[in-house]
Amino acid sequence: MSLEVCSFSGYKVYPSRGRTYIRGDGKTFHFLDSKTESMFHQNKNPRKLAWTPIFRKIHRKGISEEVAKKRTRRNVKYSRAIVGMSLDAINARRNEKPEVRSAAREEAVAKLKAARKEEAAKKKAARVAANPQGGSQKVSKMQARGAPTKVKATSR
Repeated sequence: MSLEVCSFSGYKVYPSRGRTYIRGDGKTFHFLDSKTESMFHQNKNPRKLAWTPIFRKIHRKGISEEVAKKRTRRNVKYSRAIVGMSLDAINARRNEKPEVRSAAREEAVAKLKAARKEEAAKKKAARVAANPQGGSQKVSKMQARGAPTKVKATSR
């Protein structure tokens, strides 16, 4: 048994009941009775007619059973220790002043910069030790791989 839904009111239309209207463009409409069909042809808005289910839904009519408020479950937050730090250390870090935190950050940055400078100095010393004649000839990648050098044109 196939039930249709009224195109105007939204009520169920049982078999052998109602009317079917097919518009010129081929769109099919099912109506519960002549009242809904008449309202449709008058271009009435079902949202403004108090007897339609659409109106009742929009204006919250007849939903007294659902008034009981749903209880919401709140997530409870727990603080736990992490593998590298204890809970006390985490709380101390969380509660320290922003000035202390920024000072520690600046100190860490300064240490990192000093370490990078030292690393660069070591690399430079190693480069000088590898090339004792001090020749600072620049060699392209292709020359380093053994490619022949380009010959400049002289006939211009």
